[in-house]
Amino acid sequence: MTGITTPRSKHFSALAPEREPQLAFPPRGSSMIGPVDAPGLHVMSYNIRRRLPKLLPRNPDQWRHRQPLMRRLLLAEQPALVGVQEALFTQARFVRQSLGEHYRSLGHGRERNTGGEGCPIFYDSTRLEVVEWRQSALSDTPNVPGSVSWGNRTPRVVVEAIFRDLATGIHFQAVNTHLDHRSRTSRLHSADALRNIVQATPHPSILTGDFNTDADTHPYSQLTGNGLVVDTWNTAEERLTQVWGTFPNYGPPKHNRKRIDWVLATPDVTVMEAGINVTRYAGGWPSDHTPVQAVVRFAGAK
Repeated sequence: MTGITTPRSKHFSALAPEREPQLAFPPRGSSMIGPVDAPGLHVMSYNIRRRLPKLLPRNPDQWRHRQPLMRRLLLAEQPALVGVQEALFTQARFVRQSLGEHYRSLGHGRERNTGGEGCPIFYDSTRLEVVEWRQSALSDTPNVPGSVSWGNRTPRVVVEAIFRDLATGIHFQAVNTHLDHRSRTSRLHSADALRNIVQATPHPSILTGDFNTDADTHPYSQLTGNGLVVDTWNTAEERLTQVWGTFPNYGPPKHNRKRIDWVLATPDVTVMEAGINVTRYAGGWPSDHTPVQAVVRFAGAK
């Protein structure tokens, strides 16, 4: 499994550091989890909502309004591993800069020219080292960028990486994706493709994503039904929050909404904590989705 060389302007893994003003860390107690010491590993899945043009000034989707809220959230939480969805190149750069100068990213856009929105994986380079990685299309031709199959009209991708945990020496696989929002057939085929990715490695796996379907549907069952992976929300030793819908769409959080964003893991991964982060700042929501977070520990980690 190898990285794909693409033009620097469209490749999230080649993001160059830019000078940013020094920002104060949020006050203690403002995070749901915050930085986690080894052997625990703080994982987040977050659909950050792609930047949209030509919105009315008071629309909560305005990226310029959401930026400071997202920066505040990421600074407070400091996950060591983040699977992001709907990131345009400039948004991916913003996320990496908000997390800190020691964070890096993997992935590129989903279109044929490797532009457009993507599903980059961000990681703390002081904690994790990339062994190998790749990005594939969720289609019958996974090695063809921008390819579509199975009924989805827009390209869908998956980013997978093998990391070595510098604190414990353990190798694990991280997988991040965003399934189609319209085609049930596409989601079912994509779930099969994700299963194959997890089955192909001898390492423990963590799977993050916006799956665009509730946690009681066929794609969910295809992934979790036979125990290949489990839902960290269900297996956590401690739940930090109530069970919220993960797509409040800038409204108040509700219990009867779908839980479409998941952090899944192979059964050999111990889940210490899990939560659905409905932190809402005075300025509103950072995204139309909520971050989903977990603290995990790998077997044999000391």
